[in-house]
Amino acid sequence: MEKFTRLEGIAAPLDRANVDTDAIIPKQFLKSIHRSGFGPNLFDAWRYLDHGEPGMDHRQRLQNPDFILNRPRYQGAKILLARENFGCGSSREHAPWALRDYGFLAIIAPSFADIFYNNCFKNGMLPIVLDAATVDRLFHEADACEGYTLTVDLARQTVVTPGGESIPFAVDAFRKDCLLNGLDVIGLTLRHVDEIKAYEARRRREEPWLFA
Repeated sequence: MEKFTRLEGIAAPLDRANVDTDAIIPKQFLKSIHRSGFGPNLFDAWRYLDHGEPGMDHRQRLQNPDFILNRPRYQGAKILLARENFGCGSSREHAPWALRDYGFLAIIAPSFADIFYNNCFKNGMLPIVLDAATVDRLFHEADACEGYTLTVDLARQTVVTPGGESIPFAVDAFRKDCLLNGLDVIGLTLRHVDEIKAYEARRRREEPWLFA
């Protein structure tokens, strides 16, 4: 997993509360266990005017010009501004896969659904909880200023606005350490690879019948 230290990017405001995981990545696209390739179908039902199915040529599909991510000013956005209870619904891990594959590395919202929140950290994304009034102010600023860019500093636990305001946020120390060092659950296990090998060698010597 890539390290997450400091992120500077355009913030796209998705002004909808209770966005569920089926809206983030519709069920018909959950046919792969690979973490890549889901970006084109992120928010598929809102992003396109036709019904999406796996295997479609997205270059030929009609985009919804009213959907926020289809507006030229938000192309290449790396930070998503969202409303309360983002990521509710089913526990599909494909939701953070789709967001990350699209290009989002941080999400700022007043609250997240618990399972989605945990899955973000496991996939190298940073979900940031700020109070509703602060999030609302960021929405207004992003709407008023084209190219609105935020800087997320995980080490300092701050979100810095274009005007220089530094907004602190809380994050669990263990999850913070994992992101800063690029460690997912596999990476954490591999930290103990020498101990694991030593244990397996000892087991093979002491209980050889288990390996026959």
